[in-house]
Amino acid sequence: MSWIEMIGADKAAGRLKALYDRIAGPKGQVDHVLAIHGLRPHTLEGHMALYKAVLHHGANRLDTAYLETIGVYVSLLNGCGYCLEHHFAGLKRLLGDDARASEIRSALESDNLGSAFVRREAAGLVYARKLTRNPAGMEKTDIAGLREAGFDDGEILEINQVAAYFAYANRTVLGLGVSLVGEELGLSPGDSSDPDNWSHG
Repeated sequence: MSWIEMIGADKAAGRLKALYDRIAGPKGQVDHVLAIHGLRPHTLEGHMALYKAVLHHGANRLDTAYLETIGVYVSLLNGCGYCLEHHFAGLKRLLGDDARASEIRSALESDNLGSAFVRREAAGLVYARKLTRNPAGMEKTDIAGLREAGFDDGEILEINQVAAYFAYANRTVLGLGVSLVGEELGLSPGDSSDPDNWSHG
C-alpha cells in the first residue's frame, strides 16, 4: 500500500486515533493518502486542514465541482493515478451526471479544453496547467488573463490554492508509493460547511 510504514485504524492510539475517527469515511475507511501520515499525526492534521480549506470550505465562491476538476487535471498532469481516480470519482458524485464527467475527463486527457469547458472555465484550467508544468515561468500576465476571463482576485486565489494543494498531495503520494489497493473511491467529503467534518473525498 506504500513504501513506508502506515498505521492502520485498528492500530491507531491517542492523538492518531482521534484524528482517524474524525476523517474516517462512512464505512470506517481511512484513505491511504491520509494514513501515510500515521507516523507524524501533526502532518495529517495540517494536510486535512489545507484540504478542507481549499476544496470544501463554505467561504469559497467557485463551484466545488469546478475546483475538483482543477484537482483532477493537476493530478493527471503530474501522473498521479491515485489522486486522479479518487477525485474523478468524487467529481462524478458531485456532478451526478456520468456523461458530463466522461466529457470532462476526455477533454482533460486530450488537453482539448475547449471541447468541454466555456472560455472562463478553460482559462482557469490553463492557468493550473502552466503552474503545474512550469511554475517558474508564471508571469503577471497569467493573472491578467484570468481577470479578463471573468475571475475576480479571490477566485483566482481559490484556483491557485487548489492547484498548489494538489501539487503537494500528488508528491506525497508519488514520493511515498501510496497505492489504491484496498480502497473505495470517491467517498463523500461530508458537509463542506462543517469545519469539524474531515472526511476526505
